Amino acid sequence: MTTENTNHLEAIQDIRNMMKKSTRFLSLSGLSGVFAGIYALFAAYVSYLYCQSIINDMINGRSENIDANKIYLNFILIAACTLFLSIITAYYFSNRKAKRMGQNLFDDTAIRVLINLCIPLVAGGIFCLALLYHGSIVYIAPAMLLFYGLALINASKYTYDDIRYFGICEIVLGLINAFNLGNGLLYWAIGFGFLHIVYGATMWFKYEKGVHSKPVIKESEGTINF
Repeated sequence: MTTENTNHLEAIQDIRNMMKKSTRFLSLSGLSGVFAGIYALFAAYVSYLYCQSIINDMINGRSENIDANKIYLNFILIAACTLFLSIITAYYFSNRKAKRMGQNLFDDTAIRVLINLCIPLVAGGIFCLALLYHGSIVYIAPAMLLFYGLALINASKYTYDDIRYFGICEIVLGLINAFNLGNGLLYWAIGFGFLHIVYGATMWFKYEKGVHSKPVIKESEGTINF
């Protein structure tokens, strides 16, 4: 292959990389997935202890201490705290990665990712509240996994392809849970805890390990990646 042909191929590759960066949100950090999984596992453990305390009250004849509305509220608070910590952590690590790559965290592509992610998530959240309202608690965990998987697949076309496979795993797990009701907390811990950690660690080693070891200077300051 001549030098001229080699230069042409390199130019084409550069163009492809530029087009990918302009249409894909690549600042998503795998570390945020790892921490989200840790938060979820801790939340599942706290929820398990809380369930055990409720069962003990029932066994010991302290049913007067059991308030269904209070129980539901406590579980919602645990889930809300887990979600809040996950969002804050995702912002921190993704923003740090974007700075290292010399990119803006919130651009048009990031907004498209958020929109496509939030539509199924919001719909799923409202649906889960409806299940809670009608007392169909056993269906909440599989519904959360299913809608979360759909949200990941919906957003994956604007970011890493790996997220699509992560979403498929969540959907499969949710469907299995739908046929094995009564173990929702276990499946919730696997889907939002274990799978998040595996996915986050995989993403970090695959896309970020090299980035953190290279000095980066922003393009706006007339610099390049070394």
